[in-house]
Amino acid sequence: MSNSRVVYQIHTPEEFRGGHSAARRLDFEQLRRLFELTAFWGRDRSIEQLQIAVRNSEPVVSAHIGDRLLGFARATSDGIYRATIWDVIVHPDFQGSGIGRKLVETVLSHPHVSHAERVYLMTTHQQRFYEKVGFSVNSTTTMVLFNQELPVSCQTSDRSAEALALAEVVELPQTP
Repeated sequence: MSNSRVVYQIHTPEEFRGGHSAARRLDFEQLRRLFELTAFWGRDRSIEQLQIAVRNSEPVVSAHIGDRLLGFARATSDGIYRATIWDVIVHPDFQGSGIGRKLVETVLSHPHVSHAERVYLMTTHQQRFYEKVGFSVNSTTTMVLFNQELPVSCQTSDRSAEALALAEVVELPQTP
């Protein structure tokens, strides 16, 4: 990295919902390529899937030198009880340079995550890295549900329609 300066950016939710001109928008094509290069578990993610994941995450943090995307991390949280860090990835040429640590620390310091009682993450091969950042192994929370993809007829991008459909399902009949 000699004389190059890594710039970290916390992306705002508005940036991904349109109508916002950010100084540096997240380049989803570069992000897709970074997943292909660094994450065996995320190689098949499409730009559309990444856009949905990012749109539903806060914070979203990226690391750049110039226009080149070097690293990425995101989290989801209820803001008080639980948060989960997702998709911490760093270009192989820059792994071991502190970018991953800075991405995780930036996510952890964001109010949506820092106020959460517990912060979770899943990792396959990077346990030592996360232990250095302060995480510890927790063997009591290892359950997972693998959802099957919904048929196209059930999918919707309109959350209000989704919520309405759920409300109709749980509505109880009125008694006289």
